[in-house]
Amino acid sequence: MIMAMKKLNTRPRPHVALLVETSLASGRDILRGISRYVRENASWSLYYEPRGLEESPPKWLRKWKGDGIIARIQNQSIAQEVLASGIPTVDVLGVVRNAAFPLVHVNNALIARMAAEHLIERGFKNFGYFGIGGENWSERRREAFEQIIQASGGILRVYEPPRGGENPHSWEQTQDALAAWVARLPKPAGVMVCSDQRGPQFLEACRRAGVAVPDEVAVIGVDDDQPLCEVCNPPLSSIQPGHDRVGYAAAGLLAQMMAGQLAPTQPLLVVPKGVTVRLSTDVYAIEDRTISTALRWIRENACGPIRVDAIARHAGLSRSVLQRRFRALLHRSVHQEILNARLKRARELLAETNLSLGDIAEKTGFKHQEYMGAVFKKHLKKTPAQYRRAMSASL
Repeated sequence: MIMAMKKLNTRPRPHVALLVETSLASGRDILRGISRYVRENASWSLYYEPRGLEESPPKWLRKWKGDGIIARIQNQSIAQEVLASGIPTVDVLGVVRNAAFPLVHVNNALIARMAAEHLIERGFKNFGYFGIGGENWSERRREAFEQIIQASGGILRVYEPPRGGENPHSWEQTQDALAAWVARLPKPAGVMVCSDQRGPQFLEACRRAGVAVPDEVAVIGVDDDQPLCEVCNPPLSSIQPGHDRVGYAAAGLLAQMMAGQLAPTQPLLVVPKGVTVRLSTDVYAIEDRTISTALRWIRENACGPIRVDAIARHAGLSRSVLQRRFRALLHRSVHQEILNARLKRARELLAETNLSLGDIAEKTGFKHQEYMGAVFKKHLKKTPAQYRRAMSASL
């Protein structure tokens, strides 16, 4: 061990290999996070070449005398080859069960919660999940999504063909089977697609089924892969899972391991960034168009000096009629809806920024910091400071 440390110290800088694909937006985001860490904290020589997710490690790795590896380990073959190198390694994929590497990954449970809350806020009672059977990350998202939906009183239907589809020899049959499932969904429905890669396939199935998006089925994906989301028709709303944060945290962990510190035994999970709302979920699942208009107005203006009278005028209703319809359709008051919108934005700012509590209270429409704290305690059973610490601990 002492000899190894001396050998490391004779180098001008650590040599780190990046076995991360560029074919997916998630991989590219991880690379961005790693590069940011290196610019801010370290001076590494990075060994990298463009690759796909399931490609074998480069042949030079077998004889490479490097200091560290950050890898998206897709299968047992890659895991064994990287393990044989004896080089400190951090996995940033987590699909190989019982792999002997510390893992830094996105938080699938929080991703699913964010997707579920986004759809629930739009009034949906019926839900669907389009996933990939046998993929642990997709199944974890489905399990967490199902928990939130059930807790809300909603009904979930799941479609999880294995990778390659129900009939890998016929794309047309695969699409027809998915379209038949879409047609059977009770409408209106909110659907979570396990990743943006499946978004175009799902929206094509909606077209085949003659189902309007977002009016009959609202759809949200994961990864916020902008080209994929915007090539969809309509453009696909998506969760920003924080893959760049994964890269940054993985680089920090690898630096500790190369310095001789023990690797953690539990995965390090990063907090997702939020929802990028596009046309595929720009709807409210209620038949009362005046209330739908009021909800959209609240969402867009809740953090300002919004008043119930102004909302009623915008919806073309009296204040009393607006309140009655709100309670009948949504089982909450207009004021509660405003508080929910402000609370959601405050949670985002606490998790994503270093703004002071006072600044966040001001930016989210609360009268003062103390009032924001009281709302947090009532709804989340935590103070804003405790919520921020909990979010930071997930990094």
